Amino acid sequence: MSAQQFPIAVVGGGPAGLTAAIAVAAAGIDTVLVAGSRSAPDHRTTALLAGSVRALDALGAWSGCRPHAAPLRVLRIIDATSRLVRAPEVAFAADEIGLDAFGYNIDNSLLRAALTRRARELPALRLIEDEAAALEFAPTEVGLRLKAGRSLAAQLAIGADGRHSLCRAAAGIAVERRSYPQTALTLNLRHARPHHDTSTELHTERGPFTLVPLPGQRSSLVLVTAPDEAARLAALPDAALAEELERRSHSILGRVAIEPGRSLFPLAVESAARLSGRRLALIGEAAHVMAPIGAQGLNLGLRDAATIAELVVDAHRRGADIGAARLTGRYEHIRRADVASRTLAVDLLNRSLLSEFLPLHATRGMGLFLMQKIGPLRRAVMREGVAPLASQPRLMRGEPL
Repeated sequence: MSAQQFPIAVVGGGPAGLTAAIAVAAAGIDTVLVAGSRSAPDHRTTALLAGSVRALDALGAWSGCRPHAAPLRVLRIIDATSRLVRAPEVAFAADEIGLDAFGYNIDNSLLRAALTRRARELPALRLIEDEAAALEFAPTEVGLRLKAGRSLAAQLAIGADGRHSLCRAAAGIAVERRSYPQTALTLNLRHARPHHDTSTELHTERGPFTLVPLPGQRSSLVLVTAPDEAARLAALPDAALAEELERRSHSILGRVAIEPGRSLFPLAVESAARLSGRRLALIGEAAHVMAPIGAQGLNLGLRDAATIAELVVDAHRRGADIGAARLTGRYEHIRRADVASRTLAVDLLNRSLLSEFLPLHATRGMGLFLMQKIGPLRRAVMREGVAPLASQPRLMRGEPL
């Protein structure tokens, strides 16, 4: 059977893959999205920063997300350690940099559903509910064989197939991985007091304890701690876990009640040796994985998606080869600094919490103290965190491709 031809093949149906496919197809380029059905429910949430929200709005997907998302107007960091040197509490307000909100928090399943609905509206986008079984990279095309037996071919493959990426492995791209002695427990909860659109991150000796607003008097929790402690907490009955979480949160949201669905994720940082290969661009967790700190992970992946889509659309309009080494090399050059700097920053912050090295605690505390006291520094850090100057593809500025 001859392979069905497409200019673009996106492998992986998470938010990054869906965003890339929608962006390219919305510009009229025939695109196929290969994504297997999800068997396990996803109870995690994602804090979409302002640039990501602008991108989804420009793609016509944000209207399906907004009713299910809670604004993040204040970000508060509290040093909840018992160490000799402790950092001051710092609050960052979005209105200080002219934003209504830093971003919005939404359930992953609802985000994916909204993106999938938008994808189905695009005549240039073909969705195939299957998984890639093999990829073969040739000078002029990429061949894909699917598990159900179908064969596809494309000028460029966009690998959005997660941390165990088949695309990355098929291209022979190595990945560097470092594990942390930590596991994240994630769940959603209801609480007696309003969150006032404030995300609170309590820094402990074993990692951050982060409460992020959801619509109503609900929040999502990411609790990072030692693996055995995370497993113990995850096994507690709802009532006992609620009591423990209220104690750890210092009752800032009052009494809490646990919603169904708990997940455990061992923490690690992973970086692909290259973000591209012959007729391949890696995006999202196929390219990089980081600890769930500072809402950087998925937002970094969405910037990947916006960047490769912009390069593809521009090349297509010029009549250039959209899978050429010049394009994939350009993608690599644009994205490498953003990925490396964000990965390093999250890694250093996490390691500073785990370290017993007193000067490191003092340095972290001094940094937060300076941000608290010096307005221009605080505002510069906020702007860079929400919308990095060095990586602003058009979609992240709210401009259609």
